[in-house]
Amino acid sequence: MNPVLFLAAALAGGVGAVLRYLVDLGVARLAGRRFPWGILLVNLSGSFVLGVVTTALPDAAFLLGAGLLGGYTTFSTAMLDTVALWRDGERPASVFNAVGMLLLGLLAAGLGLAVGALL
Repeated sequence: MNPVLFLAAALAGGVGAVLRYLVDLGVARLAGRRFPWGILLVNLSGSFVLGVVTTALPDAAFLLGAGLLGGYTTFSTAMLDTVALWRDGERPASVFNAVGMLLLGLLAAGLGLAVGALL
């Protein structure tokens, strides 16, 4: 791997992590913290954009996919949020977060692939 590309992907990952934090914070300010809407939005938008990038910009897939979107999206936070909801007695919200994120994420990724193929 080209060292410059590797460094650029690492920097893009840092930018993605900051974007994730800002989106989550902004959504929490609007919708509250009872449900992790921000992380859901982050993971769904990241799935969609990765689908677009994969088909429309394959040469940029490492930099944007592994770098920017790898830092932006978060499986671990989504799973911790799911467990926290369950622990706090929010069983339906916990199930929706886990199952909803999976199904909506698949839909978003598939839609992104379709949109990317059109570009």
